[in-house]
Amino acid sequence: MTASLFLPQPGQVPAARPQFTRIERVLDYIHTHLDEPLSLEQLAEQSCWSRWQLQRVFQHETGLTVAHYVRELKLSQAAEALLSGRERVLDLALCYGFGSEVSFSRAFKQHFGCSPLAYRKRGQRLGLSMPLVRAQTPQACASKWVQLRVESRPGFVLHGVKGEIRGLFAEDPDFHQTVPAIWRAAQAAGLPVTSELLGVVDVSAAGEALPYWAGVAATEEDPLPAGLSRLAVPSQEYAVLTHVGPIHQLAQTLNWFILHWLPGSHYRGLDGFELERYGPHFNGAQADARMEYWLPVAPCEG
Repeated sequence: MTASLFLPQPGQVPAARPQFTRIERVLDYIHTHLDEPLSLEQLAEQSCWSRWQLQRVFQHETGLTVAHYVRELKLSQAAEALLSGRERVLDLALCYGFGSEVSFSRAFKQHFGCSPLAYRKRGQRLGLSMPLVRAQTPQACASKWVQLRVESRPGFVLHGVKGEIRGLFAEDPDFHQTVPAIWRAAQAAGLPVTSELLGVVDVSAAGEALPYWAGVAATEEDPLPAGLSRLAVPSQEYAVLTHVGPIHQLAQTLNWFILHWLPGSHYRGLDGFELERYGPHFNGAQADARMEYWLPVAPCEG
């Protein structure tokens, strides 16, 4: 079978983690045995909890049930194998613990919205769930679990207002002030409120000042409103991170995302257009404010 992006690659030895909590031991066991049957009894034995205790603590800690988490990772790994290898659907079904091709295909369609063969034919990474990881941020008194996903997004046209920012790794970052100012300018220019507001950062630009657009997705046929500019964003695969918390904490989240998660993810970052995805009523001052950051990536070779 083609080496999975989720499992240690040949020649890699996972770093020792003597500080593992019980939940971390369970997660580590799941992540390194996805190509084996994983029963609740087996995982409870790894955790030294009873089945009931494991289910309760796991959901409290991660927000997911054990069965749902194991299944979504197995299906995501199978989806990756469909794209990167030539295994038969039956072989993948048996490899990931499904009793038959029919039961595997049914679960796959429920999760991804299409059959395994249709997913392979489409040839795009859509809805791939990454393993939960514990992320530390400087201002947090405790760690939190983060689960990323990998998505392909087709090219689209953006209508919005353009400005310039000095980003996270600039010598003198100013994005805390410039990004809100660009959004205010977009609102003043009559930017329509839709279900998805998009910030677009062109990180391929030379120099410390990066072009930034605040806008909404449109089509080629949509007329360009007065006061707005048009930007063509190409199709791309992204690693998608959900940030929950005040927007001023986003810099620490992105620092962890790019400097810590990405190097160990078996994906590599690409120069291109990074996306910020907001809901129509986003309020960055709220403690539970939620947005997504889309980072262009490609699988590492080998």
